[in-house]
Amino acid sequence: MSDHYETLGVSRDASPEEIKKAYRKKARKLHPDINPSPEAADEFKRVSHAHDVLSDPEKRRIYDQTGNENGQTQGGFGGGFPGGFGGGFGDIFDAFFNQQPSGPASRTRQGQDALINVRIDLKDAVFGAEKPITVDTAVTCDKCHGDGCAPGTQPETCQVCRGQGYMTRQVQSILGTVMQQVECSACHGYGTVIKTPCPECYGEGRVRERKPLTIKIPAGVNSGSRIRLSGQGEAGVAGGPNGDLYVELRVQGHPVFSREGDDLHATVGISMVAAALGTSITLDTFDGEQSIDVRPGLQSGEIITLQGLGVTRLRGQGRGDLKVTVEVRTPTDLSKEENELLREFARMRKEDLNVSETVTEKGGFFSRFKERFEK
Repeated sequence: MSDHYETLGVSRDASPEEIKKAYRKKARKLHPDINPSPEAADEFKRVSHAHDVLSDPEKRRIYDQTGNENGQTQGGFGGGFPGGFGGGFGDIFDAFFNQQPSGPASRTRQGQDALINVRIDLKDAVFGAEKPITVDTAVTCDKCHGDGCAPGTQPETCQVCRGQGYMTRQVQSILGTVMQQVECSACHGYGTVIKTPCPECYGEGRVRERKPLTIKIPAGVNSGSRIRLSGQGEAGVAGGPNGDLYVELRVQGHPVFSREGDDLHATVGISMVAAALGTSITLDTFDGEQSIDVRPGLQSGEIITLQGLGVTRLRGQGRGDLKVTVEVRTPTDLSKEENELLREFARMRKEDLNVSETVTEKGGFFSRFKERFEK
């Protein structure tokens, strides 16, 4: 008996989500509608059975304890045969006598989840927005409505297995001739066959299509935020339920504003005369034009905070702030007259243009460093 964990390719402590993901990955490759080979059909049945057991918490608990989802321990004869033959005999016994027909398999399979990236403007992240998008995905076939049959037809009962999905065959074993049930090779275990597939979807019950959607972007999102749209993923096979669609957002850069947490930052430049005398400047923000008062004597690099004009808090109340850094710009293209006026201004303030000012405050970092070095 194959180990269900090995069949799905997962560890014994795998989470339900990891088991589901592994099953979907294998099922996509082995599904009879995609891979019609007998080997793939057998493997698909083993994978489906392993998933059925491990996805059910109670069955998985029993399987982990006994090694058999029916609750029978491996080697049920208590190891009474030398060389560990008891365990092997138990496997053989289970393989030939304990198999119960599960009935025909369902063609219906849930659709895959999908992930797309969507770019949004910074303003959309600040206030939230509704954004139309287009998704390339699998949708239910309009022609057959998902059943995979051509209009006017329907799946027919398999004449080989008579709708059971499995067949019984004789197998020679150490116990003699025994009867074993195997998946029907004609219908691949479904119990029915589609003799006239839908010409639009070729029997799968779904087609690929570009589908328009509108997503609601919450205020306060940032790059990497994800929005889940339940049931908007790929349509399932043969009318199965849709998967989910996940939208990962990417906030585009802005020519004026940058973002740090819930705060917005901007830099404005003013002349040194305006900085010395004080002025009022106008900044076009996401909330409209804002007047900013610059006090006389403001130094380059100082920040003026406009409260409540930042980003809406995603999981809180209110908004962050808009922090405006003022950059004092020194003129570089002075005329001869302007040069003389500035020199006269310096003389009036008794400023020596050839001497640089230094910080000599007692206890400053550099003074402390010098004192330690001289010691």
